[in-house]
Amino acid sequence: MPLSDDPQVVQTSSNLVATLKAAFGTPKGFRPAHARGILLTGSFVPSTTAGILSTAKHFHDPATSVTVRFSSSTGIPEIPDTDPNANPRGFAIRFHLGNDESGKRVHTDIVTHSTPFFPTKTGEEFLQFVQALGTSGPDAPHPTPLEQFLASHPETLSFVQESKPSPLSFATEAYFGVNAFKLVDSTGKATFIRYRVVPVQGVHTLDEAALKSKDPNYLYEEIAKRVQEEAVGFKLFAQVAEDGDITDDATIHWPEGRQLVELGELTLTNVVPQSQSANEQKHIIFDPIPRIKGVEPSDDPLLDVRASVYLISGRERRAA
Repeated sequence: MPLSDDPQVVQTSSNLVATLKAAFGTPKGFRPAHARGILLTGSFVPSTTAGILSTAKHFHDPATSVTVRFSSSTGIPEIPDTDPNANPRGFAIRFHLGNDESGKRVHTDIVTHSTPFFPTKTGEEFLQFVQALGTSGPDAPHPTPLEQFLASHPETLSFVQESKPSPLSFATEAYFGVNAFKLVDSTGKATFIRYRVVPVQGVHTLDEAALKSKDPNYLYEEIAKRVQEEAVGFKLFAQVAEDGDITDDATIHWPEGRQLVELGELTLTNVVPQSQSANEQKHIIFDPIPRIKGVEPSDDPLLDVRASVYLISGRERRAA
């Protein structure tokens, strides 16, 4: 996973990591966003349609082993599951694709969260948003920097105002990939898509009254117990763009009427043991850019920034 070759992207990404950590008081060794998480393992079985749309290995092999991470928002490692700021939740998926000719392990990742919204179009705007948040405390004069930013960025205001209910379980939450990608078939034809992950057991969320009755660790305890009793299933879909749909701006939604194509099913069967989890969570760096044959990034400028933020943060975690 290489760092961006654009110096401005690297600088913006470094500033984002530092600003997020300062805002949340994130300890060394933890992510500046989605610091709290849990790792599970399982497998992915592709649909026949996936193999038609893309030559990617995991869309053709009978099954591919996966490592996934459910997570809570913010850079606070112990944020309670009942804190509304822990939404949106994250769901990152790593597909283990074996070794290449040199013996190096190959993988590709999908990064999603539990809302189809993203606050900004570019990394620079996201940095401005985070900086405005950090300087808009209760004593800040009005209009605060955040109020000024939201007034000039309606897409960010939509993200802030969008309802983000807490899930009954990580296993009953839908997750969305906000960036567009291209699935490339054997003839070279590219299909623009956005990923969507839908729970087999349906979407079930909590209202405020039900959330207040929950334990601060209810989500992490529940998923660990659930997966011991039964496999947890999700279906992976591709929302397919049509002509004219914007593919380089994560803040613009495609109409809900766009075709959803099932790409396969994820089955999660084990939690990574606690004795290994802390080290593995520190070590694993999910990559928003696919970097494999058959799946290509779009021209969305967020992708390069997100990948650089993840890599810079990951290197800092490993060093810690």
